[in-house]
Amino acid sequence: MGAENTMPVTSGAAEEIRVESLLKIFDARHVLDELCFSVAAGESLVVVGASGEGKTVLLKHLIGLMSPDAGRVLIQGIDLKTASPSESIEIRKKCGMSFQEGALFDSMTVFENIAFPIRRHTRRKTREIAERVSQCLSLVRLEGIEDRRPAELSGGMRRRVGFARAIALEPEILFFDEPTTGLDPVNTAAIGRVIDHLRRELGVTVITITHDMMLAFRIADRIAMLRQGKFLIDTDPENFRRSDLPWVRAFLEGKLPEGEEDAL
Repeated sequence: MGAENTMPVTSGAAEEIRVESLLKIFDARHVLDELCFSVAAGESLVVVGASGEGKTVLLKHLIGLMSPDAGRVLIQGIDLKTASPSESIEIRKKCGMSFQEGALFDSMTVFENIAFPIRRHTRRKTREIAERVSQCLSLVRLEGIEDRRPAELSGGMRRRVGFARAIALEPEILFFDEPTTGLDPVNTAAIGRVIDHLRRELGVTVITITHDMMLAFRIADRIAMLRQGKFLIDTDPENFRRSDLPWVRAFLEGKLPEGEEDAL
């Protein structure tokens, strides 16, 4: 099966993320097999793929939680593996991460959750922190819930509070890990609108890991499918929708390719 790689030209925008020949092997299996791609500043890339294909492993490499066996990840030209401690800190400040299901601190209020990275990484005064928390909640359309705790929120609201925390330090790059898992269609649509709004309002670069094709089509400039360690396809949403590759059709139609019943 040949790869279909019709990646669009990104209008000359500066390169924000570059992945070069990324290799990760677990138990003799090439989870990432010399994977190569780049993401331009302000672009939204959505990575899809079946469970176990390495989407989360890829994300962990992009945020520096995992080191490659070979190859490299460059964020704004800096190699994460060889970066100095000070360079690593600066790069992390430029990246916002929204984990699955929000990953909020249950013992903290919404305000305290969002203020946490601001207090840890800046010297802003109390009033300035309060203003920034309010701004972040406004951007995710959750004004006035600062005093509530995560247990008092719906699943969709917890995700959006997680988004608010991810943008607290005014990052240039946002990572979203399965932002709609377990949500109903109404909340899924709301999450898609908020991600799209954040991206356009803040001008950030976005990489989203998901299996949710409705979300992918809503927020992506490019959709890439990870299959057997490589991108089987990396293209714009319309070309992805029209692709006749069996695994792409499987995602769009909800059925396995013929002869692949034991593949998952």
